[in-house]
Amino acid sequence: MSTGAEVPLTAPAAERNKGPILTVLKGVLPASGLVLEITSGTGQHVVHFAEAMAHLTWQPSDPDPDLRASIRAWIAQSGLSNVRAPLELDVCRQPWPIAAADAVVCINMVHIAPWAATPALMAGTARLLPATGILVLYGPYRRGGQHTAPSNEAFDQQLRASNPDWGVRDLEAVAEAAASHGLALQDVIAMPANNFCVVFRTAAGGP
Repeated sequence: MSTGAEVPLTAPAAERNKGPILTVLKGVLPASGLVLEITSGTGQHVVHFAEAMAHLTWQPSDPDPDLRASIRAWIAQSGLSNVRAPLELDVCRQPWPIAAADAVVCINMVHIAPWAATPALMAGTARLLPATGILVLYGPYRRGGQHTAPSNEAFDQQLRASNPDWGVRDLEAVAEAAASHGLALQDVIAMPANNFCVVFRTAAGGP
């Protein structure tokens, strides 16, 4: 149960990045099927994506009851019929409360969670996806052991000061965690504000 009335929350960063992320998703998501969004946050992303890609069914999720309330409010306000009610889903609690999905999208979680959440994300995703499944991550990453911009280094320090278990991750370590669960790195797409969209495909799906 959430506390208080269900009103749609707004995150400025989500408002800024939803357009560029949508452009990437249009190029990699399947022509039909179910897309699970991990840590949907306020719900701004999922209604934006669902409106633009009505051929897909969208399943938002978040472990936070207040954010699930916001997601429900965004869905109700949008009037969209291709977005399901949000699931209570914590990536570290297996099994997840969903049996299958054709694609998984996870925006801005990997750096705002303990490292254990990343292999848990890969394990859970691998159980859901078919042989042609897609996982798309979005956020800042280190590459070759180095930050890609001074602002990312400052952000990393800020994250670790807030919680020592958080931090901007090495993309190579994330890819290794994915590979250990049969998810092959397909593409790394540079995004605004020194972020990346990282696309993985189930290894059976080929290059």
